[in-house]
Amino acid sequence: MIECQNITKIYQGVDETVALKNASFSIKDGEFVAIMGPSGSGKSTLMHILGALDTPTKGKYFLDGHDVSKLSDDELADIRKNKIGFVFQSFNLLPRATVLRNVGLPLVYSEVSPKEREERARAALKNAGLDESHFNHLSNQLSGGQMQRVAIARALVNNPSLILADEPTGNLDTKTGDIVLDTFQTLNQQQHRTIVLITHEPYVAEHADRIIHIRDGVIVEDSRNHEKRFITHHHEGASK
Repeated sequence: MIECQNITKIYQGVDETVALKNASFSIKDGEFVAIMGPSGSGKSTLMHILGALDTPTKGKYFLDGHDVSKLSDDELADIRKNKIGFVFQSFNLLPRATVLRNVGLPLVYSEVSPKEREERARAALKNAGLDESHFNHLSNQLSGGQMQRVAIARALVNNPSLILADEPTGNLDTKTGDIVLDTFQTLNQQQHRTIVLITHEPYVAEHADRIIHIRDGVIVEDSRNHEKRFITHHHEGASK
């Protein structure tokens, strides 16, 4: 699904900053991969390139066989709309809109009918594990964990090839973060969703099948995670 060939990103300012240096790796369809590194390691730059939010200075990035690194701004926007689902640390929900409206919002730009929007939003919310009793709540009436599940559902609603999660548990306590990570594992294992998780936390990265370590813009390790942390518990009030 993903192939990066010698990706380099250089920012030109007063001084030249090399954020990524010759990053090469591939990710297969259905993999759950964590990209881990400290602040300033280049993982956010890599996330922006994988998410078609930026293009590399040098090298090539292929997504589903298409060379994303050479696309125009409009073509990049189409890739983001149709092939990538984003989940961020901040939930980015409309506070006074219902859960269903928040999840269905990306479909407005795809000219999907209101009826189909609601049907697809309901299906995505169920896949993200949110209890149906919350579907008509306003997003500002939800807990942090519930809001992140709504954000995951919004990422799923266009049936993207890739789910890209950037520090998705950063604003959550450990117990709630576990529930959100459990949701990603379920999506990966039961629906074979391809997930790339960006994090600086080893505990979070341990939930993935594979961990790519990045430091100072260089990939320093790429290994299978033989100590994967499986979350088998189901908390009471798991939607909290």
